[in-house]
Amino acid sequence: METPSRFQPRRPGKGTNGNIKIQELTKYQINQMEQMISQDHVVNWELKRGERSDIKQLISISPYRGIRHQDGSPLHGQRTHTNARTSRKRILQ
Repeated sequence: METPSRFQPRRPGKGTNGNIKIQELTKYQINQMEQMISQDHVVNWELKRGERSDIKQLISISPYRGIRHQDGSPLHGQRTHTNARTSRKRILQ
């Protein structure tokens, strides 16, 4: 069994050797891996932009979650009487 500090490519034959340590990767190899990941998944600023637009949409159509986002309160039924202090600080300021 390999240690978790080693890179294991998901696509055999593409990219780097599976026995190389992450610290030993070159910038070129890191860029290649970033490109392979970004082909299959939404990453970085695209992901953040998507999350922001989803929250804005929730706020605009005003369901319960949108109202809680707007108030800065917990969304998923957490207790707010004694917990969620940071959320309550934001509301009181």
